[in-house]
Amino acid sequence: MFKIISLSVAAVCAAALSACSGETGDPAAARPGQELPSVEAVEVRYGTLPLEERLVGSVRARNQTEIYAEVTAPVVEVFVDDGDVVAAGDPLVRLRAADFEERLRQAEAGLQVAQARVAQAEANLARFEATLRRMEAIAERGLGTAAELDAARADALSAQADLDLMRAQRDQAASLANERRAELDETLVRAPIGGIVGGRNAEIGQQANTSSPLFVIGDAGAMIVRVTLTQRMLAYIDAGTSVNIYADTSPDAVIGSEIARISPFLHPVAHTTEAQIDVAEHDRTLRPGMFVTVDVLYGETERAALVPNSAIYRHPRDGREGVYVAELADTLGSAESRGYSISNPTYEPVGPVPVQFAAVEIVARGRSATAIEGVQPADWVVTLGHHLLATRSEAQAIIQPTPWDHILGLQEMQSRDLLDIIREKQDANVADGLN
Repeated sequence: MFKIISLSVAAVCAAALSACSGETGDPAAARPGQELPSVEAVEVRYGTLPLEERLVGSVRARNQTEIYAEVTAPVVEVFVDDGDVVAAGDPLVRLRAADFEERLRQAEAGLQVAQARVAQAEANLARFEATLRRMEAIAERGLGTAAELDAARADALSAQADLDLMRAQRDQAASLANERRAELDETLVRAPIGGIVGGRNAEIGQQANTSSPLFVIGDAGAMIVRVTLTQRMLAYIDAGTSVNIYADTSPDAVIGSEIARISPFLHPVAHTTEAQIDVAEHDRTLRPGMFVTVDVLYGETERAALVPNSAIYRHPRDGREGVYVAELADTLGSAESRGYSISNPTYEPVGPVPVQFAAVEIVARGRSATAIEGVQPADWVVTLGHHLLATRSEAQAIIQPTPWDHILGLQEMQSRDLLDIIREKQDANVADGLN
């Protein structure tokens, strides 16, 4: 295992290691007495290549909502904290209510005044209506004048108008009192839904307002992952397409699901839309607000020759894409026949053997492997060390046969991991020199 890893590092970091050892010039240039380059190679496979799109998704809790205060006032009491589970209607925060209580008292006093005015207007109307009835009775007997009857009718109509006005003012006062009572009720902020509390932004003494959220509440048992799809992706991705979700908190865990729905509306400028993935079971791997990697699995290619992505090399002389093919098949046979794997590294380095650059046609590119035409199954292709071969007119190399899972693991490594390996290799070289 150590031999495989050290060769991988040598191929990836040749420039850095040569600088540490004091070498100058082109490390791949052919010079008398120079050692042949050591490179890694894997056996070409034949099969289908999964077609997938790797996207970044954002996680939300189901029915996730931000909780805002409906009124502006200082916080005097906080009843819950992050991680607490609440039911709909449970109190979350209490705001200072003194100002709202005073406003309610003023509104209720105004309502009482309006009700008294209504009662007064009703009494006036009753008095003028009685006068009108008496004048009408007198007029029927021919004792009163027409002017007196008209005046009585006008007084009754005026009293009715005053009563209508007083009733309207009473209703207005009642509405204001109800509004003040509702504002007072809003000083106790309650959970509108049941769920788990998070995103606490409420502290005693803080001025709560209608624009800053106090909490976030959602159903953390079920999550929603949202991803952005381009216009091109809509040609082959639809609702029901399978996905695999990966979270940094559990790198080895794969959460399988499918796209639940896709918005039919595209952004007018970016021409993108949003897809939603429902995740019912995630074993607490997902948390609201985190970013995750989403592989959308939308099919597979026809059967073709497969090589790791790192085997594809663009030749610096003419810009052709291709692979370096090492003549190992007659020497080693197939990897399957030898039972070669990362846990059973039975192959020793072989060579020197001829290595030739072969231009290939790309059939399809996957996340970790590429389907190509131009090589055959059982061929061996170089995956690390291409630059050591590109400047040689007669390419020969020491070949380290390598399992696929080792190469795929290197492809997944981040740049910081490679830098750590470089430092470890340099430290080992310095230690060997001291010994």
